Amino acid sequence: MTQLPLTEKLSQKHKRENFSCGESILDVYLKQYAKQDQKRRVAAVFVLPDDNNFIKGYYTLSSTHIPSDILPDKILKKFPKHPYQPATLLGRLAVDESYQKQRIGETLLLDALDRSYRLSGQIGSLAVVVDALNKKAASFYANYGFIKLSGGNRLFLPMKTIEKLFK
Repeated sequence: MTQLPLTEKLSQKHKRENFSCGESILDVYLKQYAKQDQKRRVAAVFVLPDDNNFIKGYYTLSSTHIPSDILPDKILKKFPKHPYQPATLLGRLAVDESYQKQRIGETLLLDALDRSYRLSGQIGSLAVVVDALNKKAASFYANYGFIKLSGGNRLFLPMKTIEKLFK
């Protein structure tokens, strides 16, 4: 397996202006809001740069929670009886069009899962959660074992499952 992490925290040296993944909401976020969110500690933005610091792809992580009543019983029974359970939100994941079909999305996802797992030892998190942008994105995450939660396009992957990937 490739040594992780491969990404870097977004900084001034990274060239964002030409990034285009085919989803304008993700392009605009990286170009206009990512640095602000990172500065305000709303999200941590991680990029996979090329040799010239152009961004091949990026993802964001932040803390979130999952309402206990939408978690499957087999998972919920292992945790304290609280209305919400702590989780890590993989808020955005995007790959520049010139790097698509090269497994960069998988690389970014594995990097995000590894980072989330390592941090869960310091900041409680029982799962990584994603809110899939569309059916194609939901299918991508489902292919990696993410489980659909009731209602909407929210999926999650338990930290116990992630742990097996990296141990």
